[in-house]
Amino acid sequence: MDAREAARLLKGVRAAALAGDRPPAAPRPEIAESWRRMLAGGVHPDRDTRSRMLSAAETEERRQTSPLRDLLPVLREGLLPSLDETLHIMVVADADGRLLWREGHASILRNADRLGFAVGADWDEAVVGTNGVGTALVARRPVQVFSAEHFVSSHHDWTCAGAPVHDPRDGQLLGVVDVSGPLATMHPATLAWVSSVARLAERELRIRHLESLERLRSVAAPLLARLPGRAVAVDGHGWTAAVTGLAPTERIPLPKAFGPGRVWVPQLGDCLAEPLPGGWLLSAAQTTGGARAAARVVLDLSRPEACLATVYGASGSWSQELSPRHAELLFLLAESPRGRSAAELARELFGDPTRTVTIRAEMSRVRRNLAGVLAHRPYRFAQDVEVEVVRPGNPAALLPHSTAPAVIEARRGGADPRGTPRP
Repeated sequence: MDAREAARLLKGVRAAALAGDRPPAAPRPEIAESWRRMLAGGVHPDRDTRSRMLSAAETEERRQTSPLRDLLPVLREGLLPSLDETLHIMVVADADGRLLWREGHASILRNADRLGFAVGADWDEAVVGTNGVGTALVARRPVQVFSAEHFVSSHHDWTCAGAPVHDPRDGQLLGVVDVSGPLATMHPATLAWVSSVARLAERELRIRHLESLERLRSVAAPLLARLPGRAVAVDGHGWTAAVTGLAPTERIPLPKAFGPGRVWVPQLGDCLAEPLPGGWLLSAAQTTGGARAAARVVLDLSRPEACLATVYGASGSWSQELSPRHAELLFLLAESPRGRSAAELARELFGDPTRTVTIRAEMSRVRRNLAGVLAHRPYRFAQDVEVEVVRPGNPAALLPHSTAPAVIEARRGGADPRGTPRP
């Protein structure tokens, strides 16, 4: 059907639905369901209501912590080469409907700005009505919205196709990728195309998950080989990397309130949970009630080219090589047993207490590998963990590439080269 003719028909369908009359054609089921939600929720069909825009700092914080951030290359490669950049916009929104990334020609971006289709905007269905972002989030399936299928009349000159992206580890909804443009850009194949790219993004997540399980397996295998009883290494979602003393299982349900120490787990019963890089070692309880999961951490900064964090627990020890930035952060936390807020770490690391977004993003990455060893609010080493810092013999060689004010001050103050245990 011609785009303009289709738009006229859909306007008649929408008008009849709003008036409670018999429509000239039935709306598509997913659109009819959305319209019913809009009518029940009191969304005004002819008033463009907008929610508060995120600030630049709030948007950047969401970007840094969003799992979709690492998928941008896949989404761009799958969509942008085939888009007419003067007519289409590629948008990536999080699970709340907040637009985090947007790409397209400056002229079409200006048109989108007039609709409030901008980075930081809230395109939740309950805020702006039926649309390719918000409705796909509610329906949890790909949705194409053409012209007057948009519940709010100011959006009738646009068409959009959005597909949700899920985390294959637990099915969690991560967000939506959407392609939008003026009315003339409508094509029935657009939805299938966007959906295929969303599936490619999910496939990339699956590949990365398998790679992370393999890394966890390489760390856990030597520990499991020394254990006499039943034990299993799992990631944070319960997916199994390695087992000993029991039949292999793909996944073990983990309790919601999960952390280091004694915990009851289906299939194993009472267990001791110990943190590993990217996961946990669960061993069927054979230790005394006073056993601790992670008793000691040694932060070895004696060799600038290879900073290591070694964790000692009831089942043995494992080491994690640290990036320069993560070595800085762990050193600062080791020097402050009571902990540091994001603003305090930002001041000590950058000399600027406002750079909290970067601190939170980096600490999130550190805690993925040191779960159970690090706590937050404030950021600190866990209360029962003994921390030892092994410094270089020459105080001036402490983290030599660091420009952090607090590290520079530590170099000037000197150090005991034998290491400084934290009380």
